[in-house]
Amino acid sequence: MRNSENVFHLAIPCKDLDETQEFYVDKLGCQLARRYADRVTLNFFGDQLVCHLDPDKVDPSPQMYPRHFGITFKRKEDFETLLELAKERKIEFFQELTVRFPGKIEKHLTFFLKDPSNNLLEFKFYEDSNMMY
Repeated sequence: MRNSENVFHLAIPCKDLDETQEFYVDKLGCQLARRYADRVTLNFFGDQLVCHLDPDKVDPSPQMYPRHFGITFKRKEDFETLLELAKERKIEFFQELTVRFPGKIEKHLTFFLKDPSNNLLEFKFYEDSNMMY
């Protein structure tokens, strides 16, 4: 099982390393871990995100399902802080803030951002934290 010493790793394609680094570091506030000629490695909210330079693998018409990734926040304040940051920094929203499954136990707030390579990022907050998994 995962513990605080382990991190999740995700690798995705990107079309340009400079704009990818600008998006994740300057706009989202992620920490740059390493950069090579073919990839950037980032601390993405405590997990490892590697963006590999591969313009041919970039999805020209992304759709939310099934291909997206993101963070489910335990604290509503953290979710709201990121939402405001995205608005202030004029990050492109793929889907504005919405409520999914209203009236059900799995009700949650969600929004989607789109990075410069059309990778979709979802950020969520469940009112009942037991529904995070």
